[in-house]
Amino acid sequence: MTPEPLHYASVLIVSDDSEFARTVAARWQTEARAPGITVATSDVWRPSITFGYDLVIAGPVRSGKFSSILSALCGSPTIAVVHVAEHEKDIPFLQAQHPQLLIVPHQDGWINTLILISCEALRRVEAVARSQRAEKLALECQQDATLGRYMLDMRPGINNALTSVLGNADLLMLDAATLAPERREQVRTIHMMALRLHQVMQRFSSLAAEMRAGENESHDETAAVSRGVVLRP
Repeated sequence: MTPEPLHYASVLIVSDDSEFARTVAARWQTEARAPGITVATSDVWRPSITFGYDLVIAGPVRSGKFSSILSALCGSPTIAVVHVAEHEKDIPFLQAQHPQLLIVPHQDGWINTLILISCEALRRVEAVARSQRAEKLALECQQDATLGRYMLDMRPGINNALTSVLGNADLLMLDAATLAPERREQVRTIHMMALRLHQVMQRFSSLAAEMRAGENESHDETAAVSRGVVLRP
């Protein structure tokens, strides 16, 4: 059974042979999951047209255009390119010129071979995309961890500053009767905002303590398992 490509994959067929494009599209539609397929002739093809596609299948095109099209396609590191070679004698030259090009000889059973190779190429593209997303997520987590460590380091200084603000606001509120109405309202606002910040910092401290307790519990369980002991609540 031919491996199934991902349902959200997108494929571009570049060919001036309408029968070739119809054959490839029709064969792929027999699969349980088929990618989105777009067909472009050499007259409308431009390097920018490949943007957003996961795979390009290069079929027969008019004489004189094939070399430039293939060079442009293989120059993109993010797109998988499969070519159906009309003449087997051309394959060694194409492989030497474009090492990353996937080549299918146009011989008996070529369409099934093309679909099989294309599906594998799509899976490879998706694997690379997943790897890149994982790297990006890891970098974001590392940045968040750095920010969290900075907040932990700054916590004593922030708490001291908040304590000072609250203390001075309390003293001013004791003499609220001597202040103008707008000044009393400003002091109340300072006091209220300082209390809110204090609550935020208290919650941050609680979360940090919970995370440390969870890490310690996980370490204890791991150590117990390594000793063959099962911890019970």
